[in-house]
Amino acid sequence: MGHREQLLAAARQLLEDKGYAHITARDLVAASGTNLASIGYHFGSKAGLLNAALGMVLEEWTTQLATAAMADPDASPIERAHLTWAAHLDSLSGRRALLVSFVEALAQADRDPQLRDQLAGMYATTRRRVASLVAAALGDEVAPEDPRCTAVASWVMAVCDGLSMQWMLDPASVPAGEHLLRGLADLRAISEER
Repeated sequence: MGHREQLLAAARQLLEDKGYAHITARDLVAASGTNLASIGYHFGSKAGLLNAALGMVLEEWTTQLATAAMADPDASPIERAHLTWAAHLDSLSGRRALLVSFVEALAQADRDPQLRDQLAGMYATTRRRVASLVAAALGDEVAPEDPRCTAVASWVMAVCDGLSMQWMLDPASVPAGEHLLRGLADLRAISEER
């Protein structure tokens, strides 16, 4: 493993152990067995390295949720959304430390344009990936760039983010996966009645 990979592995572990806001460059060097110059060479800065590690985590999480959403080829788009949110809720307890690190990064983004741009890029990448899944679920030659797919992708991501924040504050009050599905079905039935 080269210095870049060593630094990413160390950053990912430190995000879990210490949180985004408390990691120093020295922590990264000690945990990776590399040197300070390697951080600058490969990532430009400590923040660049931490953001790259957060991007890896977000990509892993997106892959897990995409796998859950697409597991049943006969599932309707609403059922796929439910599968995604249920898998998301099930995964939260094992990812609390990483979720806290992500929230710490978001809190700093308003004062750091580079961080804001990197986080926005992560969201854009995730939105495109989810839009591709939405297009596949809709079928009939719907393109991922279709504004409907992008809108649904943003909505799915917003629900995941919102459930995450609620879970961080009060895990016992977050609805179970089956309650989400029933709520969605009831909402759809109400909208069809009108």
